[in-house]
Amino acid sequence: MGKLDLTKQYKAYYTATDEPQLITFTEVPYLSILGIGDPDSQQYADKLQALYSAAYTIKFQCKDLGKDFTVAKLEGLWSFNENKYAHIGIAEAPLKIPRSEWSYRMMIRLPEFVTPEQVNAAIQQVLDKKQLLLVKEVHFHKMTEGKVIQILHTGPFANEPETLQKIQQFSEAHGLQRNGLHHEIYLSDFRKTAPEKLKTILREPVK
Repeated sequence: MGKLDLTKQYKAYYTATDEPQLITFTEVPYLSILGIGDPDSQQYADKLQALYSAAYTIKFQCKDLGKDFTVAKLEGLWSFNENKYAHIGIAEAPLKIPRSEWSYRMMIRLPEFVTPEQVNAAIQQVLDKKQLLLVKEVHFHKMTEGKVIQILHTGPFANEPETLQKIQQFSEAHGLQRNGLHHEIYLSDFRKTAPEKLKTILREPVK
């Protein structure tokens, strides 16, 4: 069996255009970790380290079983206190809500053959070998996102409000309402890519 590349197997999931599109997704399994706070903080970096440590441990365990795969792109679900900031729309949120108040669920998509038991075994292995305590917060997570408006954002994260405005206009024009958490898929490695060249899929679940 060759190495599985999820970006190729699920092209529709990892592809978007620079204009809003309406698309529907079914249930997807992920490796996940929760947090709150500034994504530039050390705490956020430490959580990503734990997430990736578990992801690569799962990969090598599967490789030993003849089911090798490429670790998928990082993703994030972002949210904020909607009672406190009820008046703020999706395009304004990144500008008006302090980064310290954002909650996140960082995720890495898993192949369908990975089980919760394998995830738990990998977490224990990371604990035993690396004593990385934060890995205890990593867990198996399934999500059915359903109908979403999505668009490809090219450029720095600071410019996302301009792209989110397109989603908001599309939603209003088609009489759609928000129905879930803001979702980002990081097609570029933001540690190695120039800000102006970053490519990020932005999704807003709707009904």
